[in-house]
Amino acid sequence: MTVLTNRQASRPHDAPGHRETTPAHPAPRSIGEVVMAYVALTKPRVIELLLISTLPVMFLAAGGLPPLWTAVSVMVFGTLSAGSANALNCYIDRDIDQKMRRTRRRPLARHQVSPRAALVFGIVLGVLSTAGLWLTTNWLAAALSTAAILYYVLVYSLILKRRTAQNIVWGGIAGCMPVLIGWAGITERLDWAPLVLFGVVFFWTPPHTWTLAMRYKEDYAAAKVPMLPVVATERRVILESIAYTWATVLCSLALWPVAGTTLFYPAVAAVLGALCLWEVHALLTRLNAGKTGVDLRPMRFFHWSNAYLALLFLAVAIDPLLS
Repeated sequence: MTVLTNRQASRPHDAPGHRETTPAHPAPRSIGEVVMAYVALTKPRVIELLLISTLPVMFLAAGGLPPLWTAVSVMVFGTLSAGSANALNCYIDRDIDQKMRRTRRRPLARHQVSPRAALVFGIVLGVLSTAGLWLTTNWLAAALSTAAILYYVLVYSLILKRRTAQNIVWGGIAGCMPVLIGWAGITERLDWAPLVLFGVVFFWTPPHTWTLAMRYKEDYAAAKVPMLPVVATERRVILESIAYTWATVLCSLALWPVAGTTLFYPAVAAVLGALCLWEVHALLTRLNAGKTGVDLRPMRFFHWSNAYLALLFLAVAIDPLLS
């Protein structure tokens, strides 16, 4: 892997017709700075969110504690898989990342890593993750992991993201795949239970992302990314967020009869769901009161939705230990 020097960073971008400006930040010089730049390419905070849904599903699939070696393998190579998709996304989005406040500190936007190095890094991580899952778990988990990478890169990043306001709705499918990978890693097959949890993450993703996009609406507009808050009214965004949140909560409750959980899981899911619905309806209440923009406090729901998903999947992991 190579890291750009200041002189190299001022050369033409490898994309046809595109030239980069001189970087505002110097390229990393120490080994630690280089390592941190490559780690940042994988978007560790996004990976954390994906792993939150992977490990609990393995508990559910195993009916208790999953085999340690299998669990470690799925988590390690699942991390490499997500890191591959994220690094390749950074490579594709390197032009718009420079235009957005939220992303302009990413390694490619700061010219800390060359585009070619990021591309190679992402591909290598993808190959390692697929091979690792195949050798340590089974072919189905490996195939699902590869499908998730290809879908995120080819379908979401290259096709949907810059073309449609429904980008995150269908692009979010890639973020649902860890649920299936975790289940397949334990059982070597798929079932209705992981598909229900797949649905939970699928319905959860749009309102979670749209409220973040409401906060950074100007960023997405500047980058010409048609996120729903950029192209639609605040009322429409909030109403659609409410609909998807209701779908999320109802889908989460469906796991009870499908997976045959104890009463612990539906009780927790019901309480968390009620709180989540309260928060999303509060957005509409503030809108009806004349609030707009940052005064709607969309980040309040964004942060709560993070907690909701983490706590819900924690309940998924605890429930089989109680039966």
